[in-house]
Amino acid sequence: MNLKTTACSITLFLSLHSAYAQQKLSGFSSEHAQQQQDLEARFDKGLSAAAIGNNIKTLSARQHYLGMPRDKWVAENILQQFKSYGWDAHIETYQVLFPTPKTRVLEASYPAGYKAVLKEPALKEDASTGQPDELPTYNAWSADGDVTGELVFVNYGLPEDYEYLERLGIDVKGKIVIAKYGRSWRGIKPKVAQEHGAIGTLIYSDPKDDGYYQGDVYPVGPYKSEYGVQRGSIMDMVIYPGDPLTPGVGATENAQRLERAAATNLLKIPVLPISYHDAAPLLEALEGPVAPEGWRGALPFTYHIGPGKAKVHLKLEFDWKMVPAYNVIAMMKGSQFPDQWVIRGNHHDAWVYGAADPISGLSSLLEEAKAIGELARNGYKPKRTLVYAAWDGEEPGLLGSTEWVEAHAAELQQKAVAYINSDGNSRGFLGVGGSHALEPFMGEIAKSITDPQTKVSIFERKQASDLVSAATTKAKKDILAKKDMTISALGSGSDYSSFLQHLGIPSLNVGFGGEGAGGEYHSIYDTYENYSRFKDPGFEYGVALSRLAGHAALRLADADVLPFDFRSLSKTINGYTTDLLSLTEQMRETTAVENQVISNNAYQLAGDVTKPLKAPAAKSEVPYIDFSKLQNALVALDKAAQHIQDAKKGQVQVAKLEALNKALYQAEQQLLHEEGLPNRAWYKHVIYAPGFYTGYGVKTMPGIREAIEQRRWKEAEEQISIAATAINRLTDYLEKTLGSIKN
Repeated sequence: MNLKTTACSITLFLSLHSAYAQQKLSGFSSEHAQQQQDLEARFDKGLSAAAIGNNIKTLSARQHYLGMPRDKWVAENILQQFKSYGWDAHIETYQVLFPTPKTRVLEASYPAGYKAVLKEPALKEDASTGQPDELPTYNAWSADGDVTGELVFVNYGLPEDYEYLERLGIDVKGKIVIAKYGRSWRGIKPKVAQEHGAIGTLIYSDPKDDGYYQGDVYPVGPYKSEYGVQRGSIMDMVIYPGDPLTPGVGATENAQRLERAAATNLLKIPVLPISYHDAAPLLEALEGPVAPEGWRGALPFTYHIGPGKAKVHLKLEFDWKMVPAYNVIAMMKGSQFPDQWVIRGNHHDAWVYGAADPISGLSSLLEEAKAIGELARNGYKPKRTLVYAAWDGEEPGLLGSTEWVEAHAAELQQKAVAYINSDGNSRGFLGVGGSHALEPFMGEIAKSITDPQTKVSIFERKQASDLVSAATTKAKKDILAKKDMTISALGSGSDYSSFLQHLGIPSLNVGFGGEGAGGEYHSIYDTYENYSRFKDPGFEYGVALSRLAGHAALRLADADVLPFDFRSLSKTINGYTTDLLSLTEQMRETTAVENQVISNNAYQLAGDVTKPLKAPAAKSEVPYIDFSKLQNALVALDKAAQHIQDAKKGQVQVAKLEALNKALYQAEQQLLHEEGLPNRAWYKHVIYAPGFYTGYGVKTMPGIREAIEQRRWKEAEEQISIAATAINRLTDYLEKTLGSIKN
């Protein structure tokens, strides 16, 4: 039925007031809300924990990393599943760069005869391990290199760790550094080492963070054994993710490509991850100052910073080859608004077997697709088009999703209502991050889904967890007083980045965790045997994920008026602005006090005079920063957000629904700055981005926040103006949308 034609002959209005007032389902009339709840009940009955478990077992039975035959087999298996469920599905292939190791040598002159094992042994208790030609332990996108140098321990390898080394008078230039996994994304560690002149980087998991200090190691318990190694990408994704040779454009067969040396997101030094078995002799051989307490791990010796007797030799060589990335795309065409797309995705490639990461999340997605297919066979037709995707190449750097988004960018900015992402999943507590205009929507869904273990809602269980972990009495009171769910901001680390931070498409990242801890991450021990014992026995949280993401997809597909609430976005940005004001004031106070401490010669007087600790350099005073443009923009946004929410509670002419909904889902695009963030133009969202020195971790209001943190005061003022302009653009857009509803 053509709704516009019908509306020309009959004046038809849709009242949403009762649905909003009763808080049943946001965006649905009372009649349609009941229909939707009935639909979701039938959807839930179509979900099977056993089927999720079977998919995890089948798809993780053999290693399937990007570029190997099994990767294609997995993609084709997923394709056939989608087709059997009644979806219109196909594979989109991109040609991407992907290095795999040819040579890996780590040896040292001391201890005598030291040569790293660089191998994860098979376990008789886990039948999946020890298959032929398992992918070696390595960091993708390390440079080729043959280097020899003294070794220095740099704690977690963060900028502040190098500040401490400088105060000790230790320079890593021309040396190889060894850093612990943790506290930041792995790629930040060699990035900072390279900036300080290091010629190579080793990364290991200390048992204090991820091993016997935390609990029994695998296979007795879930934690990392002494030979376990975390593979992973060290691409500098905070510059841009995806294929390094095709930034900003899809990596199709005929795409114009950079020379590898020109790819600004690739590092220039060799990098290797090692086990704590291989790390221990090197760390024990270090001399120099004793590491401060916060640097010390759980290995049975005194931690020194170095250098020492050992000279370390690191030699790495890679096969830099072009490989196919297979994205599986399934569609169910919308009956009323076919050009409005609700997109749901999870990647399918793994580092080795990948039962937890990513197959647990992918299996939940496939179960959703199966249940929706069954609904369709019984007459269901979504109002909007549903797009379900299984991405390839996520592990090396979000390759498959980024190339698809870049190839379809113009179409997606016209059609994409929202993107719903998941990744690995395990038992425990609800986790939701994403666009804050969808915060009330996700809270409403969370209150309607029962936690498999406790039988309360997943919202209540998450709130209880937050209460217990809150650090202060005030924080606990605030949680108790809050009736709605708070979702986190998104940084990077999974396939939502291109949608949200490059194109401004509203995005969500959902999953469960917190009670499935362990050390299998990116190792050969991420197997079905491990997952079914320690991560989600019975696969009940797989079903919970299917319900959560499936309900979100179905409601966005069928809502009369899309449930974006820009009041939540406005409130959130106001909170970020308050944080920036506090950050600036705190830096001002800290700078004044610290400079006074330095002028009093306190560092030298308080320390061991035989081993003096150099005082940090005095810092310039923090100037006054004018936030008024941003504050004024937020006052206007708050009013516009309330106006449009009030209008949605009234009557909306059916003929205007398509245009209204399109305006609502395209609103977040107003928060893009075309020139992007400083030094990384690919990231265009002024509210959310991965941090330049945090990687996966988010920086909110990133242009402003990072300029302040790096003490670039002129840039901070410029970024305040840019953010204020984007917020004003969103305000004007919402007011224009409001006018279109009323006219």
